Amino acid sequence: MNMKIEMPVLPYADNALEPVISRETIGYHYGKHLQNYVNTLASLVKDTPWSAKSVEELVAEVPEGPLFNNAGQTLNHALYFTQFMPAKADNQPTGTLLELINRDFGSFDTFKEQFTQAALTLFGSGWAWLAQQQDGRLVIRKESNAGNPLRNNETPLLGIDVWEHAYYIDYFNRRADHVQAVWQIINWQVVADRLKG
Repeated sequence: MNMKIEMPVLPYADNALEPVISRETIGYHYGKHLQNYVNTLASLVKDTPWSAKSVEELVAEVPEGPLFNNAGQTLNHALYFTQFMPAKADNQPTGTLLELINRDFGSFDTFKEQFTQAALTLFGSGWAWLAQQQDGRLVIRKESNAGNPLRNNETPLLGIDVWEHAYYIDYFNRRADHVQAVWQIINWQVVADRLKG
């Protein structure tokens, strides 16, 4: 990605992820929360040397604070919303991505268990990530607030938002139910396309 400071285009209709993620949640989470991050980031970089940078460069380079928070959330949500598709039974990766998951976690089921555990044990707000290290190995990361693996020179492949606004309309405070349901709507081809090398 070489993302500009603009709203990502959803690759599906706003009701296509139901019942996992409702149209109402898309309206608030994508239409209002993400739009606010994009607008705020654009205003923060306006007429500064940062204005020529991509969102990824901002996330990797800017110091902690409002600029990083809005750049991180813009990138995180763009990756999040573009990694989904309508629900599919027995949804799992294939090809190279599955081979790497099997190599680095033992099996897809073990990876799912470890990733789910990371998402459920992250205290407060933040993200669970599948990331690729520079040596090609896959790792699971827990990042608070706007954190992204790019800060550690890792490539973010798959991110699950555990801020309550991601699921409260559909699941109230049941984060575990939300995380379990999300596995049905991950577009593994999109995740695989984010691999480096």
